[in-house]
Amino acid sequence: MTLSYDEAGEGAPALLLHSSVCDRRMWDAQFQALAAAGHRVVRCDLRGHGATPVSDRPYTDAGDVLGLMDALGIEQAALVGSSFGGRVALLAAAHSPRRVTALALLCAAPLPDQEESAELAAFDAREDTLLEAGDLAAAAALNVATWLGPDADEAARNAVYGMQLHAFGVQTAAEKAVSAEGAPYALSGNRVAGLPDFSAFESPCLAVSGAHDLLDFRRAAARVAGLLPNARHLELSWAGHLPGMERLAEISALLTGFLAGAGRPAGARRARAPPDGPCLVERVLAIRRGGCGARRSRRRPASTARSWP
Repeated sequence: MTLSYDEAGEGAPALLLHSSVCDRRMWDAQFQALAAAGHRVVRCDLRGHGATPVSDRPYTDAGDVLGLMDALGIEQAALVGSSFGGRVALLAAAHSPRRVTALALLCAAPLPDQEESAELAAFDAREDTLLEAGDLAAAAALNVATWLGPDADEAARNAVYGMQLHAFGVQTAAEKAVSAEGAPYALSGNRVAGLPDFSAFESPCLAVSGAHDLLDFRRAAARVAGLLPNARHLELSWAGHLPGMERLAEISALLTGFLAGAGRPAGARRARAPPDGPCLVERVLAIRRGGCGARRSRRRPASTARSWP
């Protein structure tokens, strides 16, 4: 299955990967800005979000992104990821380092061995309670209140609410079909077998965090900067978890500037490109309602890692 996507512009390719709270519409401002700056910009909806349906067979999100690049004839691209999309970008870079010319990570989800904070655990428990009760609207409102920083305006809050509510609806409908009809419903468990190997990834990486975000994501950004050979960490004093929807023009300028400096092909930065890394490190879980009620968002058994926002 090809992910739903749209594209604009010509030039060095850049793929935009959304947070699991949102879908590809979160990138409206950056999509246009990067295209105007001379990039071929592609933004996609990951499975169960936006216009991409849930899957009926096992898959990985990183594999989907690399498959979309194949389908579009894109050999190399910069990956820009927000939260969960940032973690997907990291896994794609670990798997195929020579295909990723740059990583721009906006509050990327932590790597799996990072201990969860009490604040994030409390959020997860509250969201799970609302989802189990079928109160999707309240669960969506909880996500808006948690993930948007103080600079987000009413338009941004309404947009995140609508995108999250839509995702909850799509995923809940899939679960109900499984329960009533035995329909297959698969999702990526996003479980990583150990820490991904980033030693072959030498392209530039910008790991952004927000001072108003949960501590988990601030720590994750700082850690990525220490794990990747050519990475730096930038904390934004004004930002929450979704800075691209909080100060649209500022993040557009940040990404445009970073990608302009990272625009050389991977082969031009090293004499010899390394072979692709080990097989995708996501472990896939095929889910049927009779076995467990997990879905990509939060309702999950203890054995299934959260998707993160």
